[in-house]
Order: sequence, then structure tokens, then C-alpha cells
Amino acid sequence: FDISIHLENYHCNEEAKYFLLSFLKEYKIAAVVVTYNRLRLLKECLKRVLAQTVGCDVLIINNASTDGTEEWLRANDSERVFFRCSSHNLGGAGGFNAGLRWAVEAGYEYIWLMDDDCFPQNDALEKLVEAACALDGDFGWISSTALWIDGSPCRMNRQKPYAHFCGKSGKIGLRRAEQATFVSLFIKTDTVAEYGLPISDFFIWGDDIEYTRRIAVRGKLPGYVADESTVIHAMSSNAGSDISKAPAGQLHRYVYAFRNEAYLYRQEGFAGILYYAAKCIWNFIKILLFANDSKRKRILVLAEGIRKGFAFDPPAENLGSTDETVF
Repeated sequence: FDISIHLENYHCNEEAKYFLLSFLKEYKIAAVVVTYNRLRLLKECLKRVLAQTVGCDVLIINNASTDGTEEWLRANDSERVFFRCSSHNLGGAGGFNAGLRWAVEAGYEYIWLMDDDCFPQNDALEKLVEAACALDGDFGWISSTALWIDGSPCRMNRQKPYAHFCGKSGKIGLRRAEQATFVSLFIKTDTVAEYGLPISDFFIWGDDIEYTRRIAVRGKLPGYVADESTVIHAMSSNAGSDISKAPAGQLHRYVYAFRNEAYLYRQEGFAGILYYAAKCIWNFIKILLFANDSKRKRILVLAEGIRKGFAFDPPAENLGSTDETVF
């Protein structure tokens, strides 16, 4: 890739320009992609990442896929693409835990996280780098703007705003946020070393919210949304996460959602517990009022998630802890 990006287009001081150049050293940025049985989507994701205007390596965590993903990865060897195949499905949480650990231990300075159905625009990474430059490195994480396949905002990936923030560059729109998802999240390895890893025991759902809130809310290291860095989240629908409207066949996932959120909001004290209680009550009401089918099953799933959440107390993991992931 061309390291001679036009620095005159970046409205930042000389120190910040030097900081930007440090991003552009070859192979200092790792894109971590977690995949499970979605080879078609993974191929498109990988194509988009390798076409970025700012280069990076790609570290793929293959969660024991059975759809030919491992065979395809082995047959399409690349000097910029590396992969590890787990012997069992770690879930999204375990996959990102393993991927972050791998990237830090491999010596990368910055990590770009995404699911296999995340399709970044060609300059998505460049805009994240540009935002990091404008912030002079003073950030916990930077999240891209996620759109659905029709160009509308992706409901699953709406960041929770903190306060409006006007960036240091007139060309860069930055907004403070309390939480974001792992659908295009940019983070420094120093931050991972300080705040630890996502909680593997979450398995699916909420691991990214817990992790970004751990940094931006409890850790008070600001998180941002970069408006000009855009990605497509190629979900099958843009319904978001709603137990009252989810297909009956997907309801079992919501046990993880409400269990994990019980742990998440307990970490934020009495205010967090109140928020969690209010959210559970509101979901119960939505099931009664708006669910078109399986109301009893939805209520039982909600109750099971809450029940499991009371006792759910997974251990925190840091880079010094033992990596029990099997590859």
C-alpha cells in the first residue's frame, strides 16, 4: 500500500502527523475476524479488508466451522492472512478473546475487530486511522458506522451515545459513545494490556457491550464513533435484538443475552442494577403486547436468562492469565 498518504489533508499538528505515520508502518495493524460456518460471507469480508487503502494483516479465528472454511483457508494461503482453527466452537466471545490475545502477543500495535459478515468500505480503516490521528491517540476505542445492506443504519450496531463531540478536524466527524459492538472496532494493544480481554464465558451476545463499557464507562477512557468510517453489516434482517419479535427458532440465544447483561450491569453498581431491572420489565411488557406467537416460550426464555444471571460471575481475563483455548 502507499505509505505516502497526503498528510496535508489531515488537520492535525506535527506530533499527530508523526503519530499517523506510525500507523502506516507495514503490518502494525491486525484485523481480527471471527467466523463460524459462514464461508460465503467470510470470503467477501476478507476481500473487503484486503482492499483497504491502509494495509493490515488479517488474523482469522475459525470457530470449528464445518462448512469447508478450514479447507478453503488452507488452499488460499496469503502472506497477509493468518488463521487459527479451534477444536470447538468458542462463540463470538471466545473467538474475540482469542483473537485479541493473538494480536497482542504477535506484536501488533493496533487491532481492528469485526465479524465475518462485516463488509468495510474501502477507506473504512483509513478513516479510523484518521480519527485516531485527530485524537492524538487519546481514545479507548473507535467504532465505525454500521449500515445494513440497504444503506439504512444497522439497528444491531447502534452505539450508545455519551455526548456530542466536535473533532479536532473539520473533515472528521467524531462522537463520544459509551458502548459499541465488535462490528468494526479499532483499539490499541496497549488498551487491551491495561483492560484485559473480552469474557469468553459470555459465549455469544453482550461480550462487546461489556468490553467497550469496561473501557469507556468504568475505565473512563473515551470511546468514539467515526462517522466517516462505514461498514455494511450483512445480517439477514435489520430487526435488531428484540425478544418480542425474534423468530421462535432463535429464542434460545436470548438466554445468553439476559444472563450476560445481568453480569454486565452489576459491575456498574445500583444504577446499573436498576437499569437492568427496568429493561427486563420492559421486555416482559413487550412480549405481552407485541409478540405474535410463542408468548409463553418467550417469557420462559426471559425468566431463564434472568435466573442464570443472578449466579453468573465469570472470571475476568487479562493477558497474563492462562490461554485455555484449544487450536
